Amino acid sequence: MKTSVYPSEYFDPASTLGCGQVFRFAASPEGTLVFSGARACLLRRDERGTSVTAEEGDADYFFRYFDLARDYGAVRARICALGIPRLSRAAAFGRGIRILNQEPFETAVSFILSQNNNIPRIRATLFRLCEALGEKRVFRGCEYYAFPSPQKMAERDEAFYASIGCGYRARYLTAVSKYAERGEDLSGLATARLRERLLSLPGVGRKVADCILLFAYHRTDAFPVDTWVEKAYRELGGRVRGREKIAAELENRFQDLSGYIQQYLFYYEREGGN
Repeated sequence: MKTSVYPSEYFDPASTLGCGQVFRFAASPEGTLVFSGARACLLRRDERGTSVTAEEGDADYFFRYFDLARDYGAVRARICALGIPRLSRAAAFGRGIRILNQEPFETAVSFILSQNNNIPRIRATLFRLCEALGEKRVFRGCEYYAFPSPQKMAERDEAFYASIGCGYRARYLTAVSKYAERGEDLSGLATARLRERLLSLPGVGRKVADCILLFAYHRTDAFPVDTWVEKAYRELGGRVRGREKIAAELENRFQDLSGYIQQYLFYYEREGGN
């Protein structure tokens, strides 16, 4: 095992995991277990800072996963320099958030399931999916299940996915899995072109595509818009109607800060910042 410790001011487990970007984690007596693909790590915050404990061979993976090479203090300074009080307050309130670099297939499945859904139900469905189709693993004495491969998921039909609680979203999962089986690397595409490819997938609309862009490909020029962000947009004086148009306006306005601002605003609005 390898444990690395980082300052907590810009790396808070509670806000990073609680801002709607990831769903596979679980409390443990030692801290919080985080699962990504077939890997697991332990997050813990104490007087030393925030520690990440992982298998020696997974340490670099989780360093990238938590985006630990990036200076979030500098990101926050750029946002505050915009001179918009609500954004400055949101960036202060959520300053412990880090935008994760997640596995694209797992992220796509997760956010397809997120549509018209709530976080506890999304998490429960993903854990059932992994238990049904994923390989059993052990980390620090805790059993967990890896996220299933596209090949494994493509073998199952809509009835199976409905049986584990996917609802109407069940009809999308086999098709998306078959697409992912090709193993096509989309990471080199420009954001607009990558969004087009994602929108061509069954069950992927603009908001889901933008979540995949931000949380799997770290395209911080994407600005996912949901109920909370739309509320914040109105409170900032925005007049455009329709979430796709709102997203386009905000991306044009904030450019590569869009994703960071989106996360800060989402967390600030949902957690009752003022």
